[in-house]
Amino acid sequence: MHTSGAGRPETVDGSGFCREDVLLFMRDVSLAIDDIYVPVKRRQTLDDARVQALAESILENGQQTPIWVRRDEGRYVMVEGLHRLEACRTLGEKTITAVLVQARRF
Repeated sequence: MHTSGAGRPETVDGSGFCREDVLLFMRDVSLAIDDIYVPVKRRQTLDDARVQALAESILENGQQTPIWVRRDEGRYVMVEGLHRLEACRTLGEKTITAVLVQARRF
């Protein structure tokens, strides 16, 4: 655990929560793949060979790592895991395991 000079846990973003607290709030949820919006810039980074390799792995082992999404104006927006999302879509999956995260505030 990281601590500040006063011996208190170091906060992640000034919110008063330390890294360990943030991990406690993260929960896996099952979301409909069609309900996840992928920003155009993210879609441009898609590598078909990587999607295919992940699809094969998911078919053999299941989804090992959840994708990350955030809520924005009533929808879910992709944060991390584009290739996993597309691999599940390729396999004909209707839902995917995700972690809801909060957008950074600057």
